[in-house]
Amino acid sequence: MSVGWIAVIAAGLLEIAWAHSIRLTEGFTKLVPTIVCGVLTVAVLALLELAMKSVPVGTAYAVFVGIGAIGTALVGMFWLHEPMSLLRGLALALIVGGVVLLRLTDTSASAA
Repeated sequence: MSVGWIAVIAAGLLEIAWAHSIRLTEGFTKLVPTIVCGVLTVAVLALLELAMKSVPVGTAYAVFVGIGAIGTALVGMFWLHEPMSLLRGLALALIVGGVVLLRLTDTSASAA
């Protein structure tokens, strides 16, 4: 796996933490959670920029967003007890399918 793909995956995982850190800032009124949120923002953007040096922009961004969306939804459902449903599961499965298909059709992936 190339550095670009590792950076995409790392950025997506940090995106999950970032999304949940926003809630903890309580409208950016809590200092420590706000600082954590800011640091995560910079880290996510830095990793995404690194990834886009070798992974096509559209593919990198779509995979990054997919990881973030799926992970954030799963954390919400399993740790924050947000609603689960068959339709929600189907929506997440469609996102996974789209991300996998993008990865499989990425012509630079075969060169990595």
